Amino acid sequence: MPGDRLTSHVDAFREAALLCPLPPVVELIGEKWAFLILRGALNGLKHFEEFQAGLGIARNILSDRLTKLVAGGILERRSDPDDGRRVIYSLTPKGEGLLPVVLALRQWGEQWGYGSVKVVLSDARDRKPVRRICVLSHDGRELELGDLTWIESEKAEPVRTAAE
Repeated sequence: MPGDRLTSHVDAFREAALLCPLPPVVELIGEKWAFLILRGALNGLKHFEEFQAGLGIARNILSDRLTKLVAGGILERRSDPDDGRRVIYSLTPKGEGLLPVVLALRQWGEQWGYGSVKVVLSDARDRKPVRRICVLSHDGRELELGDLTWIESEKAEPVRTAAE
């Protein structure tokens, strides 16, 4: 019966959704200021004052978001070797791994008319713009939504929280 198929489809979605990594990731970085701090860090901002001036963010909000990003392993906090009174916030490998996410969102915004394309991210060696982020198959083919399906993973890993 069609209703049974719909119910089983929704049940399968709900079961898979409980294991999906998106909710804890969104909890960690899916907020405007967290993304803007991440963008700043990817562009070389390191000190609290740089983030505050560059983003125009209130100090208490910035402090809260930096603490959350450090706790989530996206940024690390250490003393500035040149001035022990200052702190440096730098990206961890986990934080650097978010570059494609930030770039994909920026490219999506450019494509759909949000913001300007006056400045584009380019390869430092060749000074050519980077390619558009896209979903690729195992053999390099570009895939669209209709080309995708979910299958059981060969390596099931335990679900982690955003703070791990």
